[in-house]
Order: sequence, then structure tokens, then C-alpha cells
Amino acid sequence: MIEIPWLLPLRPDDFPPLEQALDDPNGLLAMGGDLSINRLLAAYRRGIFPWFEEGQPILWWSPDPRMVLFPAEFRLHRSLRKVLRNRGWEIRFDTNFQAVIEACAEQPRPGQSGTWITDDMQRAYHMLHLAGHAHSVEVYDPDHRLIGGLYGVAIGRAFFGESMFSRVPDASKAGFATLVCHLQQWGFGLIDCQMETEHLASLGARAIPRRDFAELLDHYCELPGPEGRWQVDPALPVDRWLPEHGEFRARQ
Repeated sequence: MIEIPWLLPLRPDDFPPLEQALDDPNGLLAMGGDLSINRLLAAYRRGIFPWFEEGQPILWWSPDPRMVLFPAEFRLHRSLRKVLRNRGWEIRFDTNFQAVIEACAEQPRPGQSGTWITDDMQRAYHMLHLAGHAHSVEVYDPDHRLIGGLYGVAIGRAFFGESMFSRVPDASKAGFATLVCHLQQWGFGLIDCQMETEHLASLGARAIPRRDFAELLDHYCELPGPEGRWQVDPALPVDRWLPEHGEFRARQ
């Protein structure tokens, strides 16, 4: 029988080496500990994240391979450009973190009867947000209704996506495109997407070996990133963004 290491609450940096993670289930590394700010930041720096359901102990994961999006590889499809240009949606950063994480928790997902974004997780990430480490993207329709969004964690110039939701088709995609565009302009090197999905692959994310992912984190997490509350730059025309060049198409 395989024993999973149990983390002690008073040692937030004490994680096993990533190589000890299980193959089945893919990436399970440790249990226990807590969801303190220090432990969460220590985990993300190492390429580890918490994921568990109500009634379970805290489970810590580092799957291999790892789904990653490099900003220059984002696929801004023509249909999404039209959405960004014509829908009249307003996209904001860090204006309603709590509403976004609650909406992500309530979003129905195929194959899941409940949510892994438990009340404890919501409280923990709200504290990360107040400390300036977790950020949200909000998408509002012309009637000022919240129709989509996402949230994640930033350390240095690495962003770790956690969850997204849509109440209207393409709303979360529009928010995500706006975020990736800004992250590229701010010098971010990667966006962690955690697990492989067809949806993320359609947007340009790809799987890389866990070892390579950890090496990238060693670099990008040490670079200085934007501080404080994030804001959308109205001067960035996301609908004309050319991700592979980091530039913007001239208005026609």
C-alpha cells in the first residue's frame, strides 16, 4: 500500500519532492497541512496546487505532464475577435473577486456532482486576494450583469489559473483573452493551466514535462511582477492583438 505524506500545519514549506507524486491518480503528492497564505505561495512556487472535495483532507497535486499556456502561443480566433469587438462587454480586473470565486464554485461541470471550491478554499483565496497574490477577471454585459470571469494566483511573472465560469457563451474566453494579452505586455512568461483539457488546448495551451515546468517556475517566480490591484489598460486593443508578435494590428 502506498503511503501519502502528511503535511504538518506548522511547516508551510515542507513539501515532498515532486518526483514522489503518484502516477495514479496522476500527481497526488501529499495530504493535510493548511491553506495559509505562506503554504499556498510555497506550493505554487514549486508547481503544487490544492484540489479536494468537501469532507476530504486537503490534497496537494503536481501532475505530469503539466498543461501550460505561453502567452505568445495563445490562439485568438477570428470569432473571439468579433466577440471582443462587437458585444459591448466591459472587462475588469480585481473589482469583484468574491463574486467571481462564488460563481466558479456554482458553475456546473461535466462529470462533477459537487465543487472543489469549498468554503475553506474560498476563504483562503480571498485572503490571498487581499494580500495582493490572487486576482480576478470580471466580464459585464451592457446591463452591468456579471456574465463571466476567472481567477488565479500570480507570483513574480508566472500566473496560475484556478477556475473560470460563463453565464453567456464566450464570456470567460473574452475575459481570458484580455488577461493573457495584459500578462504578455507585463512580461509574464507562462500561465499554468494545471490539467490537460480540449478547451485549453483549443486556446493554445500544451502539455510539458513536470520537470521543465518546475524549471520555468524557478525563473519566472523570481522576476518582479505588477504589484497591488490589477487594472485593465484601455489603451490595449485586445481584438487586434497579435499574440505571436506581442503587438497589435493596425486599425483598418
